[in-house]
Amino acid sequence: MSQQEAPPREDDESEGGKPDDLPSAEVTEGADRAPHRAMFRAMGYDDEDLTSPMVGLANPAADITPCNVHLDDVADAAYDAVDSTGGMPIEFGTITISDAISMGHEGMKASLISRELIADSVELVSFGERMDGLVTIGGCDKNMPGMMMAAIRTDLPSVFLYGGSIMPGEHEGRDVTIVQVFEGVGAHAEG
Repeated sequence: MSQQEAPPREDDESEGGKPDDLPSAEVTEGADRAPHRAMFRAMGYDDEDLTSPMVGLANPAADITPCNVHLDDVADAAYDAVDSTGGMPIEFGTITISDAISMGHEGMKASLISRELIADSVELVSFGERMDGLVTIGGCDKNMPGMMMAAIRTDLPSVFLYGGSIMPGEHEGRDVTIVQVFEGVGAHAEG
């Protein structure tokens, strides 16, 4: 029998059937992890879920900006995709800052550093909860790089999902975007 055809060795898998080399085996396998499994069961996960790779879904959905207001829908689709392909999806949230709303006042100081906080929070949850993979979702200037930074830092198999572009509004039959509004403010200031 070739090396590829050899059956898995018994010591490669824990008693629950999950490969020992998956980080999540540290929180799902063995008698001493019964309290951990109880926590997962309290959230609706079952035996099959607990033997599957745990995939974190980092979602910055918020009502703070139109870039992110719809990201729960994107996360729901990602959750279903992970679940239907044999993973154990675990969604968690993180912060986001809107550049457009924080511009022009002291609040802008929060914008740039928010990338680091987003990356740190996703990395911390992924590490602490022992995720095996990661799906990050983003939709605006700071959470997109923050999510990508997190994916790189965790060194987990990862996918980044872009939430999509904001569709223009309409005024008097013309498409209008936030760019025209900012230009209008400048034109108004000039008189």
